[in-house]
Amino acid sequence: METTLYQSDYYTWVRQQAELLRAERFDDLDAAHLIEELEAMGASERRELTNRLTVLLMHLLKWQFQPARRGAAWSLTIRVQRMDIADLLNDEPGLKPEIPQALEKAYRKARLLAANETGMDEMTFPKQSPYSMEQTMADDFLPEGN
Repeated sequence: METTLYQSDYYTWVRQQAELLRAERFDDLDAAHLIEELEAMGASERRELTNRLTVLLMHLLKWQFQPARRGAAWSLTIRVQRMDIADLLNDEPGLKPEIPQALEKAYRKARLLAANETGMDEMTFPKQSPYSMEQTMADDFLPEGN
């Protein structure tokens, strides 16, 4: 099987595809791989949203369930993640319909990570997120301690 430029030199392939697009030489494009790459780019943005929500939710859980350990670092992480998520959603408004699924996936991970970081049993944390997306993103929301 012959190795394609896409397989052997991705960087050169990308530059070549961009040049072909600029020149409007659409028949010469590697359409199958371009489609694959565009889909991967969208998946990457969804993962970014889920990952940032995971970090935010984990810190909200730690804030709620370990009130004695609250500190400036947790508060800063919560604020920064909220800003980064807001920026991501502002830059990529097409992600907004993905929020419910991303929040659900993120909470499952956040629950496990919070249990690991706190040393608490996973069952200490609610099975479903106790925070709505509005609460999760609200600048003035920090959950009360248990």
